Amino acid sequence: MPRPRERRPLVRGLRRFGGLRARLVVAFVLVALISASTATALAYRESRTAVLQRKQDAVRGDFTHRVEQAAANFDVPADEIALTRFATGIADGLGDGAVVVARYRSLTASSDASADRSRITPALREAVRTRNRVSFQRVEWRGSPYLVVGTPVTFDSAAPSGLDVFAITSLRAERDDTAGVLDAVRDGIVPVLLLAVVLALLAAGTVLRPVRELGRATRRHAAGDLASRVRVRGRDELADLARDFNQTAHALEASVAELREQDARAKRFVADVSHELRTPLTAMTMVATVLDEDAGTLPPDAAHAARTVSEETGRLTRLVEDLMEMSRFDSGAARLHLTDTDLAEAVGATLSLRGWTGRVHTDLPDGVRALVDRRRLDVIVANLVGNALRHGAAPVTLTLTTDPAGDWITVHVADRGPGLPPEALARVFDRFYKADTARTRSEGSGLGTAIAWENARLHGGTLDAANRPDGGAVFTLRLPWRPVREEEER
Repeated sequence: MPRPRERRPLVRGLRRFGGLRARLVVAFVLVALISASTATALAYRESRTAVLQRKQDAVRGDFTHRVEQAAANFDVPADEIALTRFATGIADGLGDGAVVVARYRSLTASSDASADRSRITPALREAVRTRNRVSFQRVEWRGSPYLVVGTPVTFDSAAPSGLDVFAITSLRAERDDTAGVLDAVRDGIVPVLLLAVVLALLAAGTVLRPVRELGRATRRHAAGDLASRVRVRGRDELADLARDFNQTAHALEASVAELREQDARAKRFVADVSHELRTPLTAMTMVATVLDEDAGTLPPDAAHAARTVSEETGRLTRLVEDLMEMSRFDSGAARLHLTDTDLAEAVGATLSLRGWTGRVHTDLPDGVRALVDRRRLDVIVANLVGNALRHGAAPVTLTLTTDPAGDWITVHVADRGPGLPPEALARVFDRFYKADTARTRSEGSGLGTAIAWENARLHGGTLDAANRPDGGAVFTLRLPWRPVREEEER
């Protein structure tokens, strides 16, 4: 039993972790993270595009201008020395690290003989040759970005001269600039996320405070405090919910109060009627007893009427006694009168008193003594055995056992009849319920099993009904064992 209690804090912690507060915080953080990431990506893309476009426009403009100036003093056909001088003249004004490669027919010259010309891709050379205009391409070489611009050289005739010039410039500085922008924006995500968490906690507190109050009020209602209400704050949807809860609680409280009053009046009526019936029933019982005893001296019709009156008076007396017993349970007036009892002897006396000793197979171990209310134990056992004999089939068995731990006493009453219908198992202990609706004139009042259940509950025990797998019904009475020696020590 203590193990489930130990798990409750962990379960509550898991529920709190997966509760609405956590979900709101996670939602806020995700929205902030997605927004910041999107803004970072957009800022990086736009800044990178702007920086590269500015660099590209500047290089292309400067490159084409210097090519035009150099082409004005260049004569074709040219040799490799003139081609190298041509490329070097253009590269001198393009900035540090710029490499210019000039191609004229089968000749190729570079402003830097050691420069890697593979950065000029075949696709770019083909684009310059076929389109006959300035073309450019960004390439990655040895982990660094480069901008490669190519243009054909034309002279006065505007016809292709066969001279193509390419310029290779580094984009490392532009990459570093855009990376700095990315780092700055990325560093700003952390404060944004922290701010989102704070805002989420504030929002969750604002939203969850009335929800928690509503939950506490609901639990108080479930515990029986129907006067509990929640405070209405503001005019939003949560305020409407609190207002609706208060209205519903007020209506429920009024309905329950009315039902309780009706139930109390009904119980008082039953108790009063039962009490008022006792006096005339006592006189009727005395007269019926005399008539029953003298029935043998009466004419047949009169004798039958006398016996009928005696039987019906006895049934009415038992019904009134049962109703009075139930009224004691309802009013809380029923009390236990515990006595030192030999359970085997007490159960045997119940069977013997009603003439059932030879009709019931018993297993009653000797020496099982406990403090019980002997009269109420007699009522329980008599009801269970009587029902088994009337509505079950032989053999009827009664078994008394104790559990190994010595905490419970168990009495099993079983029969071999058809058992209880499924719908009867859930209602067999209801008041005035009879499993066989055709038995409108049965000996019982329909209160016997209900009284037995109340007596078991009064002892702190339980009374259950079930069907045996091999046929028949079995009723199980479990009573807490109050050993005499322990009670005496207390």
